[in-house]
Amino acid sequence: MVTIHGTCVLLSGIGVLLRGESGRGKSDLALRLIDGGALLVADDRVALSAESGRLTACAPPALAGLLEVRGVGILAVPSAASALLGLVVDLVPRPEVERLPEAETETLLGMALPRLALHAFDASTPAKIRLAVASLCCGRLDRVPASLSALS
Repeated sequence: MVTIHGTCVLLSGIGVLLRGESGRGKSDLALRLIDGGALLVADDRVALSAESGRLTACAPPALAGLLEVRGVGILAVPSAASALLGLVVDLVPRPEVERLPEAETETLLGMALPRLALHAFDASTPAKIRLAVASLCCGRLDRVPASLSALS
């Protein structure tokens, strides 16, 4: 098991790992996804483990169910104990979001996952993540299409 800096939510049965530098908007984006029905798995620190060809995320016990809401405090929010990861979202400055990027994957603990690079504070970012997860859930795709990250 390894612990990384990030935030993870469970959306439609798929774990979404949000990564980025401090202040990049991981917790804010998680809050907006939770407001839309997602469950928090972990905020700030995410414990990852690979077993039987699956990558699982969970929170360190002291942080379970807690989300830092800037300007409000640390709050208990709807949460899940763990999630099987299916998508990595790297949060980047707006100018670094490519209009029509190639589909990408990220390898974590030897497992390749689809990867998007998005700006956390764009109003459409939660919708882009929901569309990506829906594409993965339906089995229509084994990776996120490049055009999803260009939606606006």
